[in-house]
Amino acid sequence: MTLDQRIAAVLAGPRGSSTAAFFDVDGTLIDGYSAGALYSHRLVNGEVGISELVQTVRAFVGETLSEAKFEELLETGIAGWVGRPVEDVAELGERLFRETVAGTLFHDMWRLVKAHQRLGHRVVIATSATRMQVEPVARELGIEDLLCTELASEGGLINGRIEGRTLWGPGKAAAVLAFAEREGLVLADCFAYANGDEDVPFLTEVGRPCAVNPQPELAEHAARVGWPVLELRTRPGRFDPTPALRTAAMYGTLVGAGVAGVAVGLLSGRKRRGIDLATSLFAQVGSVVGGVEVDIEGEAHLWSHRPAVFLINHQSSLIDLIVATSALRGGFTAVAKREASQIPLIGQLLKLADFAFVDRSDSEQARDALVEAKQRLESGVSVIIAPEGTRSLTPQVGEFRKGAFHLAMQAGVPIVPIVIRNAGELMWRNARTARGGRVDVLVLPPIPTVGWSKKDLDAAVVRVRALYEETLADWPVAIAGAEVAR
Repeated sequence: MTLDQRIAAVLAGPRGSSTAAFFDVDGTLIDGYSAGALYSHRLVNGEVGISELVQTVRAFVGETLSEAKFEELLETGIAGWVGRPVEDVAELGERLFRETVAGTLFHDMWRLVKAHQRLGHRVVIATSATRMQVEPVARELGIEDLLCTELASEGGLINGRIEGRTLWGPGKAAAVLAFAEREGLVLADCFAYANGDEDVPFLTEVGRPCAVNPQPELAEHAARVGWPVLELRTRPGRFDPTPALRTAAMYGTLVGAGVAGVAVGLLSGRKRRGIDLATSLFAQVGSVVGGVEVDIEGEAHLWSHRPAVFLINHQSSLIDLIVATSALRGGFTAVAKREASQIPLIGQLLKLADFAFVDRSDSEQARDALVEAKQRLESGVSVIIAPEGTRSLTPQVGEFRKGAFHLAMQAGVPIVPIVIRNAGELMWRNARTARGGRVDVLVLPPIPTVGWSKKDLDAAVVRVRALYEETLADWPVAIAGAEVAR
């Protein structure tokens, strides 16, 4: 079953808050295990003893753990936290999410969560992981209900015990049953998603179960009873050199294209011609060597009004650059963070390409940078800006800044939203390497700014950000609408 087929099945089902959708986390919402980031942290900090290491390895290479064995393993792992403040543990969870876990989120599952939320379903996380591991995931996805394994505490300090049952195997099934009874849910109408062999009891309790990248026993059970199976693309193995080679090739192409552009600009005496050659070369060659396919819908909107301020949602510096050059081809420059100008060699090339660099810590310098960008627009060159200001951790759209809207209003040019769906899957914010794949892009109709005043800006920022959120959450419908309009 494909994701679009699964979403179609969800949309054909019941609506409203009397229906719930229960999501496991490890291997279901994220690619891998949230405990992996925690375990790596503990290993680096010398918090894992030899006996625990041996016990952990044995647990995960043998048969499916029983609930009692899982609890024993978990209590061994948290023994070193006895006396540690609950707030410190929660802060560690937040940090590990930002540094590692966010990059493992399945973007397709983000879309599936959003589909359930659009139907008014009660979306619930049900996981054997602890609160510190999964609360940041729940918040990022806009999920308020969280069923998880709780660590016991006394006086605000971890005491090394588990509060109640762990949500492993039968424990998770029991927690879901109790939640449904407490909230008045009819489980026969509810949905559930999980990947682990131990999740068969949990999935059995609901009327609409779905196995996600299932482990062997779950896959066998799903086939036997006719449960749908959703297969998602996983990350390459740790020792796969392909992403590193692709990334090096893309950066090499960026430098080579930049040098060629500089040479052409000097020889012809036409700097803009050299810049456009560099962007075109990088788009064509960089996408090929990187194995990145850019699929653009609504392309006519890129050309109907120029110059313009083009907006992109910002997930990945390198992949977003591939998207921008592939879409706009030429006749544009960009506003970027000042830090980008300090990248060896690449920063110099971006300066030669007339990028305007913004220092957010210096409001006067930021205004000067926007004045430079306005001059580019007045000369007929379009400007591309990421209104979020920084790359997002997940597909969730961050808060928009007003700078791009001020710029478009002052220059009297339209705003053209470019919605990028999955660049972060290929290279998320903290990744050092990129993987190949397709990036989906939808260009929305230009938004005129003529006649705007400063009092119009706040409403415009909110409205345009909502366009991004709605488009990303409802991608098949948005694409269908673009095709009809075309």
